[in-house]
Amino acid sequence: MSRRTTIALLMTLLCGTAYAQDTAVMTLRDCIHYALSHSAEMRVQQADLGDAQLARRNAILNAFTPVISGDVYAYSNFGRSIDPETNTYSTTTSFHNGYGVSAGITLFNGFRAVNNLKITKLAEATGVTKIQQSEDRIRLATMEAYCNVLYYTELLKTLQSQTETAEAALRLAQRQKELGQKSPADVLQMEADLSDRRYRFIVCENQLQNAYITLKDIMLYPTEQPFSVTDVETDTVLSDAVRAMEVDRAAERLPAVIIAENERQTARLALKTAKWQLLPSLSLYGGWSSTYFTYPGRADYVPVPYWRQLSDNGGEYMQLSLSIPIYDRLSRQTEIARRRNDCDRAETRYAQARQTVEAEIHRALADRDGAAAALRQAEQQAALQQQLYVLSARQFEQGLISALDYRTVADNHLNATAELLNARLQLFLKTWVVRYYAGISFNNL
Repeated sequence: MSRRTTIALLMTLLCGTAYAQDTAVMTLRDCIHYALSHSAEMRVQQADLGDAQLARRNAILNAFTPVISGDVYAYSNFGRSIDPETNTYSTTTSFHNGYGVSAGITLFNGFRAVNNLKITKLAEATGVTKIQQSEDRIRLATMEAYCNVLYYTELLKTLQSQTETAEAALRLAQRQKELGQKSPADVLQMEADLSDRRYRFIVCENQLQNAYITLKDIMLYPTEQPFSVTDVETDTVLSDAVRAMEVDRAAERLPAVIIAENERQTARLALKTAKWQLLPSLSLYGGWSSTYFTYPGRADYVPVPYWRQLSDNGGEYMQLSLSIPIYDRLSRQTEIARRRNDCDRAETRYAQARQTVEAEIHRALADRDGAAAALRQAEQQAALQQQLYVLSARQFEQGLISALDYRTVADNHLNATAELLNARLQLFLKTWVVRYYAGISFNNL
């Protein structure tokens, strides 16, 4: 089987749809935008934010607007009843119709309404921050999966090139064997080397397919629908990397710390509200009502006109109510103790979140610097291995080194190339994490 036929068969059988010519090409920005627009987590967070906004609206209405209600009734009485005109009992058929409007507002309830306004405002801000936190998490996960696809894509290209080189070397060794310049053992070694290259190609192709599946899963992209990716511009990101930052200020900007701080403030407000409930509450009520009645069963009854009765029977009232808590089985004291425990938990969670975030920032800086040093070393190693590989290929063609030595050099060159690809992508990811901690949004990608 010729070299071209072999490579074409491998590409067709192993690469599958990822190498189809009609597949869509998506950049990293495209993948992130698709993941955000189709994320189930984002939809849940948006629904939670909608609930927080509704709670905020209700808190405003409860604090500044009264409760207004109206009622109307109508009934007929066929037995003994009280005559509204004479206030005596009579046995006759009567018809009654009444209307009423009432309103009430709480003037003071231990600042519950005011604190509830602040709590719902914090809840709405927390909802917005959680959306941002979910967006950042999806962006970073998409970036990692995207870089894995790039890594295996580039590694596959290198393996393909080495497979083609191994096929050419095998054909040369077979020709040299016919001329007596190579031994059967050398040819057998070259066949084993070619088989190993093809095996690694298959393994890398499977890893690439798994990387695509992982990326599609994060994006909620249809698994059966193929697409390909393009390389990322790492030079621009690495050239303006943040070299230092104030960890305290950086931590204050991160969603995890903001959420913990909002929860701490919410717990404090809830504790204040519980303490104020030991005081009396004051409410104001007012209303208007009227009735209409008639006696259809009495022939001597002269009915009063409908609108006149509503006017004559109408009445208004105003009520000021003061409720003083005396004894309620210590429920208020129990609520205060629970809210105090909530404050303690919120303080602890805030301190833990702050400590965790600061440790993550220091770790990110260390990882970025370590990845930069690793990339420099990987570039030097890859350059040296590339020169050694080219030199060894010439020496092998001239019969100056054995097939085993040539394979060792080829393996070292492959490993150096893989390490260089991995170091470049790792530094790209680590740098973006540092930029994110420094306040540079992933939107600037």
